[in-house]
Amino acid sequence: MHPLFGHAHGVLAVGIGGGGDVVGALAVAELAAAAGLPARVGGVTWERRPIDPLPGPRRLDEIEGADPLADGVVLAGQGTRGPGGFLFAESNMARVLGEPVVLVDPHGGPRAVAAGLDAAAERLRCDLVALVDVGGDVLGHGDEPGLASPLCDAVMLAASAHMRTRTVGAVFGPGCDGELTPDEVLERVAEVARAGGLLGAWGLTPDVTTRLEAVVQTVPTEASAQALRCARGEYGASAIRGGRRPVQLSPVGAVTFFFDPAAAMASAARLATAVAEAGSLEEAQATLAARGVRTELQWERDAAAAPPAA
Repeated sequence: MHPLFGHAHGVLAVGIGGGGDVVGALAVAELAAAAGLPARVGGVTWERRPIDPLPGPRRLDEIEGADPLADGVVLAGQGTRGPGGFLFAESNMARVLGEPVVLVDPHGGPRAVAAGLDAAAERLRCDLVALVDVGGDVLGHGDEPGLASPLCDAVMLAASAHMRTRTVGAVFGPGCDGELTPDEVLERVAEVARAGGLLGAWGLTPDVTTRLEAVVQTVPTEASAQALRCARGEYGASAIRGGRRPVQLSPVGAVTFFFDPAAAMASAARLATAVAEAGSLEEAQATLAARGVRTELQWERDAAAAPPAA
């Protein structure tokens, strides 16, 4: 039995925020593999705007070169592309790993995502799904000043409430996405701990850091790369997203916190609880908007509708 993975025989680690979160998922998969557990990696069909200018995540019928795995889930290879020919982070990860990577379409909402992940995990012989968020905004209350991309995280964590497969949540690189500050993330983790949901923590080791440093040469990610800087001892103020998002580098950024999703949703992860019964991504978006929470989907739609700069 592993202290963080329990009696699992195989782990599917899924980056739940889109983009480079798949690198955080690989870190968790590496920990599972070091414990002797077969591990697979996955992510979501939502890329950052510089990669995919179309708002929102991609639907599976917009994706070329992927193999069906379950409803709403495909296996991405190194040639899997979206509209306009862009490569998903998972496509680049497949190139690095030399094996297909799971790719989840979140459009169907938490119940549909849950059914897809259950079926995918069964086909891949994984009896534990790790839902990995880079930064920690998955535990956000919704009123944090820096919160910018709560929707995808909330839908994916909420899927855990509907899954048959055992799940564990993980925050990789606290504060490294420039949204919640490290102090805010630690406060939210403490809230989960008071609810009995903190399962433990793991720090990046030199070997895994070296492995991930090689990966981020191929898989574009800013946030996950900050965790590696933290693991190498960098300390102090930095920034990502063209200087728009401040990041505080410290050893805390090299730690991954593991938590029970149900306890998180009963405490800090209020947005996941709010969207748990949403029947689609659009319904989840409307639910958060009604709470006054601005999401990445609204930001991308506004950006796409804005006239080009003169």
